[in-house]
Amino acid sequence: MRRLHAVILSVLLLSLSACALFPDRDPVNINVVGLEPLPSQDLEVRFAIKIRVQNPNETAIDYTGIALDLEVNGHSLASGVSDQGGSIGRFSETIVSVPVSVSAFSVLRQTLGLSQTQTLDNLPYVLRGKLAGGVFGTMRFVDSGTLSLPKATAATW
Repeated sequence: MRRLHAVILSVLLLSLSACALFPDRDPVNINVVGLEPLPSQDLEVRFAIKIRVQNPNETAIDYTGIALDLEVNGHSLASGVSDQGGSIGRFSETIVSVPVSVSAFSVLRQTLGLSQTQTLDNLPYVLRGKLAGGVFGTMRFVDSGTLSLPKATAATW
């Protein structure tokens, strides 16, 4: 019985010390830096969201995929995934491009929402995502802000 208690205590101490092996990491900094149109299908619009990922940590971040969800004006607009992988060096940054899809229903929902606000200035957006890096290496991120869509100008003939 005494031996069983010693084994249980040893396993407990080893599992607690294993938590110290996982380094504390600061969250990555994400900024949306561009949008590029992509070929689309029937009732969807596709484009690539370019994001700048900054690693403020002392160790490199290795990732094997990325997923994004874009919400504009309080409604889901686009989502996308990419299996591209790479590494972001310590105290470094990189640009990652992720293809996303916008369904016709999302466009309709956004159009109805915009018709109620009567303005295309300062639309709030939230970009949520994750850099996949294995069981313990996945890093989630959130970027939010406002965007202004260009206004239509009157054509002069």
